[in-house]
Amino acid sequence: MKNISTILSALALALIGILFYLHFAHAQKQNKVSVTADKNASSSFAIAYFDIDSLQEHYEYFKDVSSDIKKKENAMNAELTDLTNKYQRTIRKWQEKGNAITQAEGEAAQREVGLQQQQYQQRKGELEQEMQKLQVDRMTELRKQVEEFLKEYNKSKKYSYILSYEPGFIIYYKDSAYNITGDLITGLNTQYKEKKK
Repeated sequence: MKNISTILSALALALIGILFYLHFAHAQKQNKVSVTADKNASSSFAIAYFDIDSLQEHYEYFKDVSSDIKKKENAMNAELTDLTNKYQRTIRKWQEKGNAITQAEGEAAQREVGLQQQQYQQRKGELEQEMQKLQVDRMTELRKQVEEFLKEYNKSKKYSYILSYEPGFIIYYKDSAYNITGDLITGLNTQYKEKKK
């Protein structure tokens, strides 16, 4: 859950930076062309926001994604535990033979233990990559759903920007009149329920 929150925060921060850059670069071009156009644009400038924490807590798709990721993580940990137990059983088997091991058996034991270590590391890497890909894919899908909903939502609201807010983020004041979290959660949950049918 913390990784998902961090990923969403980093993504939101990057998008905000890009939007501000584009806005101010565009505003400078407008200043050179016409002063009156810039005054009209600033009079209708409005920014809305939504709380990431509330979205994560109340959006059903996010809850389902978190549950899926947790199940995958538990399965991954169980598989790695089984591999570790197999490795430890192999070591115990060879230790029980003690000094009665021949040189050929000792070399065979080293190869077997080395191979199991290698298999463990390889499988661990594969599982971690699968988990990372799953998280990135699901967060990309979540971001896409939020963006598509907000694009449609903003056709009637006419906000210049819609930002995501998370405690600790660099926004020192937020006017609750521009908080669209409830609208976002309700709309996304309605769309998600329709897709699940």
